[in-house]
Order: sequence, then C-alpha cells, then structure tokens
Amino acid sequence: MSSDKLGKNIKKAREKANLTQAEVAEKAKIHANYYARVERGEVNPSYDILESIAQALKIKLSEIVPN
Repeated sequence: MSSDKLGKNIKKAREKANLTQAEVAEKAKIHANYYARVERGEVNPSYDILESIAQALKIKLSEIVPN
C-alpha cells in the first residue's frame, strides 16, 4: 500500500469533514504529530490506527485505503 496515496486520501476525507488535523488526531486517540506524518505519507500506520482514523472521520476504511 502506498503511504503517499493513503495520506492524500485521508487528507481529502478530513477536509471534506471540515476537521483540523488536531481534531481528527484527538478523536482517533493518536498524537497530532503522528497523524500529520500519516497524512504526509511519512509513516505506515497499523490497521488499528487506520480504523481509528476512519472512525474519527465517520467513513469506511475502504474509502481511504488505496486499491
């Protein structure tokens, strides 16, 4: 899975939800700096973290994970 594509998808979903990075990170119970790194494609988050981010954004995991 491409971290870049994943990060872009997450950022797009966050902007559509009209949330800041800090708000998503807080809802997903992860550190804001780590969340920002996920969006920039610098880290490959675990499945559990991706699930938390998707829940925070109120979307399905399949909407952010690239095929």
